[in-house]
Amino acid sequence: MYTRYMASKNSSSWSLRSWVLMRELGLDFEERLVPFEAGSSWSSFRKFSPSGKVPCLVDGSYTIWDSLAIAEYLAEKHRAVWPADVGARAWARCATAEMHSGFGALREHCSMSCGIRARHHETPDALKRDLARLDELWTEGSSRFGGPFLAGSAFTAVDAFYAPVAFRIQTYGLELSDKASAYATRLLNLQSMKDWYAAALAEPWRDADHEAEITRRGAILEDLRTG
Repeated sequence: MYTRYMASKNSSSWSLRSWVLMRELGLDFEERLVPFEAGSSWSSFRKFSPSGKVPCLVDGSYTIWDSLAIAEYLAEKHRAVWPADVGARAWARCATAEMHSGFGALREHCSMSCGIRARHHETPDALKRDLARLDELWTEGSSRFGGPFLAGSAFTAVDAFYAPVAFRIQTYGLELSDKASAYATRLLNLQSMKDWYAAALAEPWRDADHEAEITRRGAILEDLRTG
């Protein structure tokens, strides 16, 4: 059985990616959650992750410590990670890589926090560009490959990599086109995403540094966390 190391479900978007992928594919794994530490050292993560970051997947003697590397490692053992069609697979890999390395303004201004509802004081132009590109990409995938997921009828790695964005849209009330908004809602309605969300709300941990980033750029309207 795989072992997955991860951080807080409320705020660790990187941890969510491979978690929701493995859940949707029905892959068994043991979950080991290590809350974020105060500051930036994250020394406790170094006990299991060479980079000191999460997520980290352990499979026997193998340790894989990057979310995209985890997806590719799983794809070598489970064909359903990527679409079967070569064209859809190529598009999905491009869109996944774009999410993995891009959308910097979205990450900076819309830090993931499942349990709060917030609004920005203003929407910077860089964030507007990221949202426009996100809308374009989601609309293209949903239309080109027939949906209901980005690269066809089945949930694959590309959907997993955009799953954290669905929570960001919910948290900050981000506006997208009808088609893109419908895709975000579809992700949020997956049972795996509902399970993650419920666990996030129940977490007792608070990350002061993380939440300070949110209040610097906007206002927290509601805190739905119960832990």
